[in-house]
Amino acid sequence: MEYLPFNKPFIAGKELFYIAQAVLKLHLSGDGPHTKGCHEWLQNKLRCQRALLTHSCTASLEMAGILCDIKDGDEVIMPSFTFVSTANAFVLRGGVPVFVDIREDTLNVNERLIEDAITSRTKAIVPVHYAGVPCEMDTIMNMADKYNLFIIEDAAQALLSSYKGRYLGTIGHLGCLSFHETKNIISGEGGALLVNDNRFTGRSEIIREKGTNRSKFFRGEIDKYTWVDIGSSYLPSELVGAFLLAQLEQAEKIIAARCEIYAQYFNLLHPLQERGIIRLPYLDSECVNNGHIFYIITADIEERTRLIKHLEKGGINAVFHYVPLHSSPAGLKYCRTNGEMVVTDAISDRLLRLPMYFGMTNKDVERVVSTISDFYRIS
Repeated sequence: MEYLPFNKPFIAGKELFYIAQAVLKLHLSGDGPHTKGCHEWLQNKLRCQRALLTHSCTASLEMAGILCDIKDGDEVIMPSFTFVSTANAFVLRGGVPVFVDIREDTLNVNERLIEDAITSRTKAIVPVHYAGVPCEMDTIMNMADKYNLFIIEDAAQALLSSYKGRYLGTIGHLGCLSFHETKNIISGEGGALLVNDNRFTGRSEIIREKGTNRSKFFRGEIDKYTWVDIGSSYLPSELVGAFLLAQLEQAEKIIAARCEIYAQYFNLLHPLQERGIIRLPYLDSECVNNGHIFYIITADIEERTRLIKHLEKGGINAVFHYVPLHSSPAGLKYCRTNGEMVVTDAISDRLLRLPMYFGMTNKDVERVVSTISDFYRIS
């Protein structure tokens, strides 16, 4: 029986041709023509003020921390149900991530709990759009206006998902994308910073270029470049930009295919939800999901463990997601928790992600669903 992986990297178009172009044009370092093509695609499609490729979403989050001038003791509110980079980017600046619980339906930060976590030290809020499902951005942006806070969208999983007609990552002051090989649009490693506030446009370019005004030099705006600010080397190789540009050119086709897989999973598994056996992802008619993750929520951690083993016996790789940051050793050391984490703890013990990748066939999905159904018939 053929093994069905959780994720599978793929070629969608001209990736190898563009990489060969980059090599033949003798430009392998950052910000070559393919990288600039990615910037243009993101800016034109998403309608953000500025898009800058980075070597990872982690890098774009770190840039956001610098741009928002996070310093020792500054607090940044976020969910604990997220990847470590969401918190680590601010801990590196001396900031203190403050965790609040997530919603039962969307698994995103519970916007009703944010205000209670705000103190005189609060500097920013980081909504994480889990599985490409939008956070309640109207409420969060109103909170930012009320308390003069920065909003940094962790849209790592959310390229081309939208909230009330606006693409995620373009609503807050800054947005962060990921092109890791597990995402919808991939370049192996890679990310992007989306700048939506004019205050950050010029400085974001400098921070990304090791704190220099090198970009101005290459545009002919100055006769030499020098060190003018803090920063680091956040540029990706031109090979990354070349691969990514080919993916972006096929982005709508890739995401449409994933959404079809998502819909097939939902329809085939819906009878199990109707019987109260599992819970399926939440759907909101006002928002557009990009089909990034399809998960089910089991009764408890023991059931999930047994189901993972059952799927593995059937040659299917399904995985759980985050260990909540508030219970991790570094989370306990560097962060604080505001309120109880009842939903976060419950969801992290019960959520199971099913195989999902571009090129997955209808028969592949039917095989996964059939194996899950067999498990519950046996159980």
